[in-house]
Amino acid sequence: MKNGIDRRKLIVVLPALLASSPAFTATRKRGGEALSRCLGQPATLTHPAEAAGTSKLPPRPIFSNEDQQSAIIPGFPRVRFWANSEEDYARAVPNQLGPWLALSTGAEDGAYGAGFLNGWTASGQRPEFSVVTGASSGAIIAVYAFAGPKYDAVLRKAYTSVRAADIFEVRATPESIVDSWPLERLVQQHVTTELLADIAAQHRQGRRLFVVTTNLDAGRAMVWDMGAIAAQGDDPALVLFRKVVLASSSIPAVFPPVLIEAEANGHRFHEMHVDGGVNGPIYVAPERYLLSSGDRRLLASELYIIVNGKLTNEFAQTDQTMAGILGRSFSVALKLGARAELFLLAQAAQRNGIDFKMTLVESDFDQPERGVFDPQYMQALFDRGVAKGLHADFQQKDFMTCSLEPNASRCSESALTIERRLNKPAQRRLQCLAL
Repeated sequence: MKNGIDRRKLIVVLPALLASSPAFTATRKRGGEALSRCLGQPATLTHPAEAAGTSKLPPRPIFSNEDQQSAIIPGFPRVRFWANSEEDYARAVPNQLGPWLALSTGAEDGAYGAGFLNGWTASGQRPEFSVVTGASSGAIIAVYAFAGPKYDAVLRKAYTSVRAADIFEVRATPESIVDSWPLERLVQQHVTTELLADIAAQHRQGRRLFVVTTNLDAGRAMVWDMGAIAAQGDDPALVLFRKVVLASSSIPAVFPPVLIEAEANGHRFHEMHVDGGVNGPIYVAPERYLLSSGDRRLLASELYIIVNGKLTNEFAQTDQTMAGILGRSFSVALKLGARAELFLLAQAAQRNGIDFKMTLVESDFDQPERGVFDPQYMQALFDRGVAKGLHADFQQKDFMTCSLEPNASRCSESALTIERRLNKPAQRRLQCLAL
């Protein structure tokens, strides 16, 4: 994450994307400056919107909340659960202690996590994880992290050679501002039968790979047991696996949602799934496992967190425009939400005697980014990740106090204080907005 606009969240970026293709490719995450320039070109704002209105999609079959609560994927009865379902979660995770890895959202900043894993492998210290989780860009990395170091070269290529044109086409659809067919094609090319076979083999050994999407119809996060899908080993499994990976990375209203067929009460319908980061940047467990009042225990021996971005708020004079103010405000709110969630994870690990280790993009990384998915920026971020991974460079105990604040004198807010704040209704609403 850089200061300003986080392109993983749609609200701030919509006007910029609507403005024009050249403006989009030049967008920066710097306090909304590019966005405000785009808003200065009102004549160009109507064309993409008008294009989106020229075609209509067929209506989805109607279904009810009752249908949704009992819905299953045809042919895949036990491959997913609600992210806050403690019972389903307890059944899904391994019943033996082992190292866990959670990968955050991050869009192109996922280059850091990809690089870190490559460096970690080269260090000879990378463990075999019993659980790997990921959302959005973190979901793509999680798939390869789970499959093993043999896929490190794929990760390197994916996060150092792609360009914006490999991810989306600047063309509006009835559901989105850009068309993500290039990303869908990439997923089809890289999620192969060989990859599924490797993931299925790890699943049969008792390891688990969880990818998070957001079910917009239910308004809830959904966790997919990707190893269980892969273990089926047929063409429908390959299709569903690809859909889940694509859905977890589909920024709502910026990219089209992914429709996944489900069935309940004797009829079939299509659920609408989008970016797993809508409900939070990191998924490890239901909330009750993280709160001090909960009686659930994480079955992890070590908890490794790779944060694909920065968490510090650095100085940046904000443009006195709506776009600049929104961009800066959402950046601050998003980082607050991420820091709060990380504090709760660290607190839960400490209570359970789990070794908590986290790595993130530190504030001294200052490579300029010239547009979205800039190869030079992503290469520099990948290289930074490799350098950190080579030394297995994690923040540990100091994370609970001062590691996220550039000014040590401001490191007075404990995890317990944050937990109390998040228990207040107003703070819960802020967290929902921020994440």
